[in-house]
Order: sequence, then structure tokens, then C-alpha cells
Amino acid sequence: MKRRIVISIVFILAIGLCAGLVWFNFFRAKMIANFFANMPQPAQTVSAIKVEARTWTPGIDAIGTAKAANGVELAVETSGIIKQINFKPNQYVTEGTLLAQIDDAVDRADLQDVQAAVKLGEAAYERAKTLTARGYGTEASYDEIVAKLATARSRQNRLQAIINQKGLKAPFSGVIGIPRIDVGQYVQTGTTVASFQDLDSMKVDFTVPEQMADKIKLGQEVRVGVNEKTLKFVGHVIGKDPRVDPQTRLVAVQALIENNKDRALLPGQFLHVRAVLPTEDNVVTVPQTAVITSLYGNYVFTIEPTEKDGKTIDIVKQVFVKSGRREGDVIEILSGVTPGQQVVMSGQNKLQAGAAVKIDNSIDVTKLDASKLANGQ
Repeated sequence: MKRRIVISIVFILAIGLCAGLVWFNFFRAKMIANFFANMPQPAQTVSAIKVEARTWTPGIDAIGTAKAANGVELAVETSGIIKQINFKPNQYVTEGTLLAQIDDAVDRADLQDVQAAVKLGEAAYERAKTLTARGYGTEASYDEIVAKLATARSRQNRLQAIINQKGLKAPFSGVIGIPRIDVGQYVQTGTTVASFQDLDSMKVDFTVPEQMADKIKLGQEVRVGVNEKTLKFVGHVIGKDPRVDPQTRLVAVQALIENNKDRALLPGQFLHVRAVLPTEDNVVTVPQTAVITSLYGNYVFTIEPTEKDGKTIDIVKQVFVKSGRREGDVIEILSGVTPGQQVVMSGQNKLQAGAAVKIDNSIDVTKLDASKLANGQ
């Protein structure tokens, strides 16, 4: 009997101990959860900027190719032996300068013979004219002398034209390139002598989509540069094709850049082009780093001052926005935020809706590398 009582007591104590352990574990878990639930989260440091309405200068961006306003591949007009080359590579020459000379000794000798015939014909013409006026000559002899003089002058002009063709002259002022001929070389008609370019002004050929073609006007301002962020050359549209290319659905446009005095632009160069459109007022913009792209759309984190425990703290709110055009480091916002609101520019990877933040704008993040900003660096 006593043994049964002892066993019962031990069993009851064991059950009570187990129940106490279970209760203690549940109590500890609850207290830990309450502790972490009520523990204040540290404010995340972010940079922020106010949404503003600004004057927007839209444009049509394109890729273009430069070419000289006046540029040719100089070639000889007739065949012969090169006698002289009167230029050096990259030399600036003025219009009319003799650049290369083909041997014309035979033609000049023939010219002297013809010039003598012209002088003889002119003397005969004067005598016949005098005699005819006095009534001592016939009309037939007078006409024959006039015809011979005209023939002699025609031969003289022809030989002079041949001699002129053998002297290659600069058709305009510009810079000449590397000579492709040598003294003593026999050249055929059409042989290229050198590239000749007027680099003071440049033409830029580019294309725009057919949907944008109606926005391109003659005289419209165009900005050009070798880097899309530094379009320092300013020109204007001088031509637009009146048709759309059926293969590419693009329209060809040509602009003129007249301020290439330092010759920074070269023919054939790859260029970034921006055709400037009329300015627009009150366009809502934010830095591109403030907009986050997700599967559900673009959104920003707005900063809202909130009262908590008697203190005012900054809380972020996730707001979906509709974005529009981009220009440089800013993006147009069509809906979602209004001017005056603050949005987070960097540090978004550490945030979630409702998180407390601390604003630190000691660094201008709009001038930093976008890839670093995306990582919150």
C-alpha cells in the first residue's frame, strides 16, 4: 500500500514538472516575441530630395555621322606624269592654291605655236578690215580671214584648258590630307590625289523615327557631341528628307554645325545628336535614382513626418508612380507624387514601407555613379 502511494506521488510530481517546463517554454517564447515586437527599429540613413515642377526642354535623341560642309576626294582630270606635289599632309591651303602639277611641257609648246597663229590672224584681220572699209577687199576674203582667226583662237582656248586641267588647284579653302601620289608617277584620269576637307563647319547626318518626323523643322536647334552628356556643339537643321525609308521607317535629317573652329569634330565621326523641342513649364520631375522598377510597376519611397510616442519621426511610404520622359539625371513623373513631397534618392535597398529614416544629404548623390546608388553605397 505504501509503495503504491509513493509511486503515485512520484508520478504526480513528474507530470507537474513536465507541465511546468512546457509552460515555461511558452512563456519565454512569448516574452521574447513581445520584446522584439516592441523594440524600436533604428532609423535608416538615406538621402532625400523634394519633388519639384521645373521647366523641361524635351528633345529627340539620335545617333549621327559628321561630314565636312565642303569635302571632296581630289582627283586629276587628265592622265600624265606627276611633275610637282606642292602640299604636305594636314596643311591648310586657300582656294586656288596649286596642289599638284602634271607634266604639260608638250602642251605649252603647242600653245606657243597656236598663239603665234592667233597673232598672225589678228594682223591679217586688221588689214582685211581696213581694206574692206576702203573698198579694196572682197567680202569673201574678209570672211575667210575672220574664220581663220576664230579657228586659231578656239585652238588656243582648247590648249589652255588642257594645260589648266593638268594643274590641280584647291576648289575651296580647307585642310588637305595624306598625298596618295608620288612625283614621277604616271596617273590615269580620276586618280585620287588626297582627301580635302573644310573643317571650319560640319554637317551632321542623322535619322529620326517616322512618328517624330513632324517635329523636325528647318532652322530647329540641334546639339551635338561625342559624349551624350556633353553636347557642346550647337547647330541647326538645314534639311529633311520628304519621305520615310520603307525599310527602316526612319526619316533622314541633316544639320549644320558652324562653330568647329577648333576642329574637334572630324568627318566620319560618330556623334550623339539631340534635336531640341520647345520648352514646357510645370513638369514634375525627380532624380532617376529615386525611381525603383519592379514587376508591379515603378515606385518611390516618400518621407512622411509622423507623431510617435510624443516625438516626430520620418516614416517612409511606398508610392507607385507613372513615369514619363527622361533627360540626363532626371525623370518625368506623370502621376503618383506632387511638388513639395520628399522622396528617397538613395538607400532604398534597406527600406520597407513604414520604416523610420534619418535624412543625410551631405553628399550630392545625383552626381555619383548610378550603379553605386542602386546598391546604397
